[in-house]
Amino acid sequence: MSQTTESTPGTQHVHPQRRTLLLGARVLGYGVYLYLVVTEIVLTLGFFLLLFGANPGPPFVQWAYRSLDRAMEPFRGIFTSIELGQTGNQVEAVLDTSIIFAMIVYGIIAWSVHAGIDWLADRIAHLDRLDEQARRDRAQAQATQQAQAQWAQASQATPEQTRQYPPADPDRA
Repeated sequence: MSQTTESTPGTQHVHPQRRTLLLGARVLGYGVYLYLVVTEIVLTLGFFLLLFGANPGPPFVQWAYRSLDRAMEPFRGIFTSIELGQTGNQVEAVLDTSIIFAMIVYGIIAWSVHAGIDWLADRIAHLDRLDEQARRDRAQAQATQQAQAQWAQASQATPEQTRQYPPADPDRA
């Protein structure tokens, strides 16, 4: 991979495109993380609705089951559901182990995305430290150059220019 900094005499400068790319990746990571957290909530809600044999008639339960079906699409049929019997409203209570597996997989993915976001945050902080160090180095180099220029100017001065200041008292001369 390419280097983060570009070397110039005495200073370092962080590429602004790299910082923008890292910030964009961090925002994208937060978006994916938010999606995964919402998916985990939907899976948990659907798991308990199925476990307790919720009546599929109310609109909220219909929405929850539709959302659950979308989140479970890659995991359907991995494990057999365990039927627990009928509830009071004549709805089958089900322990769907595929949902538990999906929750574990989505949780691992969410944890990985969270770790990636943390890495990006650390990387951005590192770039900020490099920029701050480069600013300090430039300021120090500029101060050194000014001092050297003043020293060089003073060393090239004529003897009359280098007399002691304040000048001797003219009345004593």
